Amino acid sequence: MKTKIIATLGPASSSPAMLKQLMNAGADVFRLNFSHSSHDAHKEAIANIRQLNTELNRHTAILADLQGPKIRIGVMENGETKLAEGHKLVFTTHECTCTADRLYITYPEFAADVKPGEDIILDDGKLLMRVLETNGNDEVKAEVIHGGVLSSKKGVNLPNTKVSLPSLTQKDKLDLEFALQNRVNWIALSFVRKAQDILHLKDEIAKRITDGYSPKIIAKIEKPEAVEKMDEIIAAADGVMVARGDLGVELPLEQVPLVQKTLVNKCLAAAKPVIIATQMMEGMISNIRPTRAEVNDVANSVLDGADALMLSGETSVGMFPVEVVMTMKKIIGEVEQFQNVYDKRHIIPETEKDRLISDAILYSACSVASESNARAIVAMSHTGYSAARISSQRPRQDMYIFSNNHELLCTLNLLWGIKGIFYDNIVTSTSKTLKSLTEKLKNDGLIKQGDLIVYAASTPIYVSGKTNMLKLAYA
Repeated sequence: MKTKIIATLGPASSSPAMLKQLMNAGADVFRLNFSHSSHDAHKEAIANIRQLNTELNRHTAILADLQGPKIRIGVMENGETKLAEGHKLVFTTHECTCTADRLYITYPEFAADVKPGEDIILDDGKLLMRVLETNGNDEVKAEVIHGGVLSSKKGVNLPNTKVSLPSLTQKDKLDLEFALQNRVNWIALSFVRKAQDILHLKDEIAKRITDGYSPKIIAKIEKPEAVEKMDEIIAAADGVMVARGDLGVELPLEQVPLVQKTLVNKCLAAAKPVIIATQMMEGMISNIRPTRAEVNDVANSVLDGADALMLSGETSVGMFPVEVVMTMKKIIGEVEQFQNVYDKRHIIPETEKDRLISDAILYSACSVASESNARAIVAMSHTGYSAARISSQRPRQDMYIFSNNHELLCTLNLLWGIKGIFYDNIVTSTSKTLKSLTEKLKNDGLIKQGDLIVYAASTPIYVSGKTNMLKLAYA
């Protein structure tokens, strides 16, 4: 199975026994959702994952998902209230108990940023209001366009408003400190609006890291501004998540499928991993089987070319966390028998001179593997660059990436089709090293004598980031 599965941790899935079951069922990455749970709970989960990686000889990755500037209303009087169509109310930035006539909103610049006629969406689209007027300071008058029951602390989306909130909140900075101290592999930034948001996060990480550890950054695409600037965001980030929950509220619903496909294609061309997230198999939170529509959604995301599919509530709070991972794995396995999943090679991009040779070799490795019907592609990687380039071409062959860095191998476990293998017996001769790698693969039962193998490596072997050799040989 080449498409990876991300499982979100929560009360239903954080025990060592459950983590082990999820790993054995097919989970490749565990997501820590910093919108929920405590640092102590996350720290315990991280320790358990790493213990299981050692015990099971795995490289399961850890993804820390920062909450970002999520806007919410306050606590409702009596827990909830019903708002009727046509009802007029006031939003205030001063904290208070919310009523049907006055709602506290956790967005200090709300009155300054919104304009009359803009929409206010609450509770994932269940209620719709429209701005009537604003005093530009602390109060906004709005009318209920589509009513319903509103309860405490529900989320607020502003699809027409240019939100001035910073991409990293004070909470995010504390969560970032924790994530870096615990050396997670990936960090997801929520509500990205422009490339500068990603660059700002990278700067914040650089200030805190001195030993060469460098987590990769995932840009969560869930705002209209991000869709408009997807090219610059993809260029700045190390990967992308199509966060269809908020995206489906902020954008017209009918646009989301094409946005997903466009983002996947652009990420493939840029050799950046792309994750499809939200409501993949939400019916399995409480049911043992998915709906037919959910099965088709998972299948189509695999056909689109996604690197990974993410489970949220299904594994964090659902009744059947292990079963949902197993079911998703079955769907992926079936779809990956279809030829259209493979060989998504792109024209070699014009890159800076020092990457041109590497890019050409890695592109050719996939072409040669396809033309010769090779059994596997083998490469060594010091930074993950070679793995990402090979993976993005979506070869049918197995891809074995060797490294002497366990953290890097965990990071690479999110990439489509990549199987990372720890290896620290590098010798000065490229040919001797490749022979040693081949023997290890044969001893592990991953290839057999006489299999045709494509090798991509550097000569001399110890030079990092300079893939300059392509070899086709029998094992």
